[in-house]
Amino acid sequence: MYHYTDFDEAFVRSRVAQFRAQVERRIDGALTEDEFKPLRLMNGLYLQLHAYMLRVAIPYGTVSSAQMRQLAWIAETYDKGYGHFTTRQNIQFNWPALRDVPDILEALADVQMHAIQTSGNCIRNVTADHFAGAAADELADPRPVAELLRQWSTDHPEFQFLPRKFKIAVTGAAADRAVIRSHDIGLQIVEQDGEQGFKVIVGGGLGRTPMIGKVIREFLPRADLLPYCEAIVHTYNRLGRRDNKYKARVKITVHEHGIEAIRADVEKAFRRIRPEFSGVDQEMLAGIEAQFATPSLRSGATTAYDTAYQGDPVFRAWADTNLTAHKDADHAIVTISLKAHGATPGDATADQMRLMADLAEAHSHGELRISHEQNVILPHVHKADLPTLHAALSGAGLGTANVGLASDIIACPGMDYCALATARSIPVAQEIATRIDELKIEHEVGALKIKISGCINACGHHHVGHIGILGLDRAGVENYQITLGGDHTETAAIGTRMGPGFAADDVVPAIERLILAYLDLRDSADETFLETFRRLGDAPFKAALYPETRARHAA
Repeated sequence: MYHYTDFDEAFVRSRVAQFRAQVERRIDGALTEDEFKPLRLMNGLYLQLHAYMLRVAIPYGTVSSAQMRQLAWIAETYDKGYGHFTTRQNIQFNWPALRDVPDILEALADVQMHAIQTSGNCIRNVTADHFAGAAADELADPRPVAELLRQWSTDHPEFQFLPRKFKIAVTGAAADRAVIRSHDIGLQIVEQDGEQGFKVIVGGGLGRTPMIGKVIREFLPRADLLPYCEAIVHTYNRLGRRDNKYKARVKITVHEHGIEAIRADVEKAFRRIRPEFSGVDQEMLAGIEAQFATPSLRSGATTAYDTAYQGDPVFRAWADTNLTAHKDADHAIVTISLKAHGATPGDATADQMRLMADLAEAHSHGELRISHEQNVILPHVHKADLPTLHAALSGAGLGTANVGLASDIIACPGMDYCALATARSIPVAQEIATRIDELKIEHEVGALKIKISGCINACGHHHVGHIGILGLDRAGVENYQITLGGDHTETAAIGTRMGPGFAADDVVPAIERLILAYLDLRDSADETFLETFRRLGDAPFKAALYPETRARHAA
């Protein structure tokens, strides 16, 4: 893991002191809310529907046991005893008092954390594959690159007031677990003629106008990464629209100008900028990489795992869904589901955070990851430790065997918290998961990504869900549109809207009809929901969604 330098420490502490003074001025009335707003947003503080919300950065989703314990302490001391992990691998505290926020930021600084650039029209938290550094299919660990990008983008003088927010994601594997095609810049580590570099994707994004990013460079040498990214953001800063915030993202810039014109502009800017990079960035990267060395993994028999897998069906079900292949055959990557049936997706209590921190310390070299799917990962667990780990997780409500299944739902906070939301997300996710549990078909259904957003901003990534649900306000009534066929992986696709939306009471039955129809339509148990949809198209699924329409046509 990356450890702060003296510069990092001084920078973060100075920002905390600066914001403390700004909060004091707001409380005593010297600053109006309009004057305070840009200052608080620069420090990750939002004014939500009912209270302030503080968004804390977890760069590329990596967090230590000590940091997780501090997050638990903050949740207990300054919030309501829980935190909410987000699709940008961050954590949000939904109920802090304004007067306490500087103290929270001070507590974060004590464990080398902050909330800088988790909001505003700047380069946000750089995200990465949550299995980085551990995955068996990985070409290279993307986290050192993500850390270099974080350092480059933090307080970058040219990029603090972009036309709109800007998001970067990095993966080191061909399998895209970082949603790189839905980011402003997506980077995939690739190899060409024995040399490592990057495939560069630009112009992806969800929200009001969802788009899949386009390849701007098939291969970019490692040494050119920062100047090329700078050229992209510089081009966007120059061309991006400021007359309409709904058309201000780089995806619109790419769409309006065309990828060829954007590529030409970026390449021109790159040629101008490249000589300014003397190689210091590569020296920095080498130093960063040394901090991300794979921990010393122990060897030894995996008999305890093998015995539990053969003899305990509950453990076997968990192992089949929540474990991923590690690059060391004696180890496994463990995904801890924060999606117990009926729970709020992404929420963890202070006690659960402390337990995960303790388990990471005991079994995963003190390291955890936050996934964009709102779960927590222990990246390096010896297989012999898995039965003990599973028992501890199960006792704390964290042993649900549903990762990648229908109840492993991504959901934004929706109208329960967010001032922008037009419908609820959390209750819908809870009700769907509960119904799926009642039907006892989840493991039979297999891989299925359901994603829910409470407004057009798409924080729940509904556009790239196999089943996407968008909550909207229709004349004061919540209405839920359904899209099918979305995909966030290397075969990325935007889902197709099926038809009229559903009232809140009708959403769960509609999803149930879809899932049961899939079980009837699939060729075999090996054909996933997405594969079945791609094979058959939307017609049979529309018939399941709108049976009354089918009945009218039959009459």
